[in-house]
Amino acid sequence: MSTRRDFLTVASIVGLEAVAETVANSAVADPASERPKEGDVLVSVDAVPPVALEPKDLPEGGPPIRAWPMDPASNVVRSRSRLNRVVLVRLDSSTLVGPTKDRAAEGVVAYTAICPHAGCEVSGWQPEQKIFECSCHYSHYNPREGAAVMGGPATRPLAALPLKIAEGKLVVAKPFTGRVGIISD
Repeated sequence: MSTRRDFLTVASIVGLEAVAETVANSAVADPASERPKEGDVLVSVDAVPPVALEPKDLPEGGPPIRAWPMDPASNVVRSRSRLNRVVLVRLDSSTLVGPTKDRAAEGVVAYTAICPHAGCEVSGWQPEQKIFECSCHYSHYNPREGAAVMGGPATRPLAALPLKIAEGKLVVAKPFTGRVGIISD
């Protein structure tokens, strides 16, 4: 025999499942929230209207430019998730180390702009050393070596976004190389 408590328990579970399904479906249905996809172009976060970036738009040696991925077919900028924010910098190709060289396009490298330590935005730039800095807790990342941690509390590098050139534009070649956002060890 069923009690009122049993009924309410079942109803709340069914309700929670329905809410979870709705949230999941809305995230999938919203292209502006999807992670960068192969073939997306990169656009400056400051450009209105959005214009696909070219390597020449980034001065060699910095400063970095913050960008969003954009679906070139629909012109949907994937800006509804802060985890899609990318930091780009153009460096001398001969200074890029290991897989970083393979992920770069004409010396331009791309990384998540979200620090894996506390989720702050990596917005600082040390021009003398040519390294990224998270201004929340001062983690430093070397963009020439896969955004390896050089100092600070972060224990993991920034996830890289492999690039290629298509029709002169900076284009996403593959998804992020790792998880984006706060990563606990």
